[in-house]
Order: sequence, then C-alpha cells, then structure tokens
Amino acid sequence: MTILAAFSASRHSSAPLNLAVQLARTTGEEVIAAAVLERSWPPRDDPVEAEYLDHVRAQATQALQRAVAVLPIDLDVTPVVHESTSIPTGLIDLANANRVSVVSVGSSSSGMLGRITLGSVTERLVHTARVPVAFAPRGYPQAEGRIRRLTAAYGGEADVNGLIPATAKLAAAWSAKLRIVSFTVRHTAAFYGRIESSAEDLVVQQWARRTYDEISKQLNAIRDRMAVAEVDVAVGAGHDWNAAVQSVQWEAGDMLVLGSGAASPGAQVFLGSAAAKILRHSPVPVMIAPRYPG
Repeated sequence: MTILAAFSASRHSSAPLNLAVQLARTTGEEVIAAAVLERSWPPRDDPVEAEYLDHVRAQATQALQRAVAVLPIDLDVTPVVHESTSIPTGLIDLANANRVSVVSVGSSSSGMLGRITLGSVTERLVHTARVPVAFAPRGYPQAEGRIRRLTAAYGGEADVNGLIPATAKLAAAWSAKLRIVSFTVRHTAAFYGRIESSAEDLVVQQWARRTYDEISKQLNAIRDRMAVAEVDVAVGAGHDWNAAVQSVQWEAGDMLVLGSGAASPGAQVFLGSAAAKILRHSPVPVMIAPRYPG
C-alpha cells in the first residue's frame, strides 16, 4: 500500500508531505508526492495551451522536486506530476491506480496557522474519496517520530458508521495508543446567569457518565472480535467547540480520527456537521475515515 501526499505547486506548502512522512514512519509504506495540474479534457490541439501547460508542468516539477529533496532520505518518496480535469479528480485517480491507503492533504491558505480549514479541493475530496483522508494543519512541520496515539471523536453520526471499531483496528495496525473522546458544547446561557452553573455542571456530568457507559459497551463488543489494548476515555466540554476541543490534552504524535457522517454513501468519506466543527479547531492532524464495513 502507498500514502499519497497532495502537493500544491502554487502555494509551495510542504505540510501534506510532512504529515505523509510521519504516516510512512508509522506504517512502513512508501509515499507518492503528487502535484496535479488542471487541463481541459480531452486535450485540444492548441499550441498556445500546449506551451502554457509545458511551462506550468516544468514549474510544478521543479517545486515538487525541491520539496521532496528536503525530506528525510531514509524514506521512499516518489514525486509525480499528474494531469487531470480537476485536482480532486486527479488525486482520486492516483489513489485508485496506486492502491493508496490514505491521502494526505493540507489546509487552505486562508486558515489560521496550526489549524485546519477546508478549501474547494479538500471540500470536494471529503465527499468523493473512498479511502481515509488525513489533513495536516497549516504550517505543519517535519516531525522526528511517528503517530503514537489515535483519538476517536465519539458521538452522534460517528456511532452509526462504526468509528470506534475502525479506529481500534487502525491503532492495532499502527501500534499506536487508542483514546476515545466525546465533545460537548455547554449551554451558553450558563455563562450569562440564566441557568445556574452548578445545574449545568450536573447535566454535563450525567451526560459524561452515560457516554462512558456507551463507549464501554462498544469496546466490550469489539473485544469479542479483535484484541483491543487499554483505552483511555475522556470528555471534552466547553462553551464553544474550540473550548471543548482544547479542554483535552494534545501531544506531539497525536492524530484525531473523525467518522463519516450518516449521509455518507457506501464506503465514501463524508464530513458531518459536528465533525466539521471539531476539525476546524483541532491542533493536531485529523483523519476522516470511511464508514466501517463491519
């Protein structure tokens, strides 16, 4: 299997390559670093367009080679310049042709440094890809180590699509620790005096106990089918999604795993509304997994 890293020759962002290298250290897989050029299809016999594409192809090749040259030399990274009608289509074509296990992409350049913002390419990719899509936060640097812990964001639509068994299976394959976190946003009225904060705390505590019980039941059912090591379970609560996500501890080597929404067609990835909010505030790389077939 292969890891596909999407490289933007126009933005010269190496964040997806850096995340792909970290994934490769974790899985032992090879990396394809791909720059996709958009062109009309079928190709037209237009000398002006041909000259322009030759220029763009040369520029993309040089930028990609420079980005690959500074990656660790102990990893197998193959640069590829691919032409397609669109960047998402080109990435999906490459994923299908190379038995790709995960596609690594970056954040939109309009997003905050250290956070993930979807752009037009990644927005379409998360609604059409049939393999997991991993997002590198904007400016994500090279990391010395591997992915050491996977955190499954449990709750809502993720329950329907089997996020816990999917993440448990992945953690076992990657020899990574497994953590399950459920996020909740506390009622804003509690911060304006209309609801007693103690009453709100009690509601959150009761919800947390129910969540722990539900996760324990799922873990017990999973252990009947596969070996699952010790699992950490946590609850993240705050007055908004950013506060809820930041209320749990994050470390280097962490990756957050989000499940596909209930609207996910078949094995495709599909970002649900809650998952999209969590993704925007994650300080670590995020992977969106397709619906678990089990």
